[in-house]
Amino acid sequence: MESIEKLIGNLNRLPGIGIKTAQRLAYHIITMPEETVFELADSIADARRRIRFCPVCGNYTEDELCEICSDPKRTQDVLCVVKDARDVIFMERMREFHGRYHVLGGVLSPMDGIGPDRIRIAELIDRVQNEKISEVILATNPDVEGEATASYIAKQLKPLGVRVTRIAHGIPIGGNLEYIDEITLFKAIENRREM
Repeated sequence: MESIEKLIGNLNRLPGIGIKTAQRLAYHIITMPEETVFELADSIADARRRIRFCPVCGNYTEDELCEICSDPKRTQDVLCVVKDARDVIFMERMREFHGRYHVLGGVLSPMDGIGPDRIRIAELIDRVQNEKISEVILATNPDVEGEATASYIAKQLKPLGVRVTRIAHGIPIGGNLEYIDEITLFKAIENRREM
């Protein structure tokens, strides 16, 4: 059946959806009531049509500016730098950060041909220079590309006189030392704090 194979193939292209999950989803979709399927398809198309990136920070928005950039109650002089707009959502779940964000739209990856000109580093430097930013928190992932990106940005921002900090990395709450890799354990020791 060509149509079911096409549906499975399209679902399989989504991140985190393997072939087995794509098959289960496809067979579930074809058994759903027709109006529910059309509603699902319409919501996908509508979200794709209406959602875009905030021109200031790079977060998702349906309006001219995202909710965070347009919120006057947010701390205006602290920026948290993240890789993707999805990361803003994860950071906001914490409900403890009240500053603003800057979404890079990726990380440095020379092997993939992604240099500083391919992500929003120039825009970050412009914001630091023009928006009276006192601190930039680098919250990229603790992998090779994330660390390289954080180091590069820190070197670019230091001459501007802004405080540059990096989120701490280490052992998760409930973690067991027996199962922690050496790099994570080293970061936990390196980023220790006084009690």
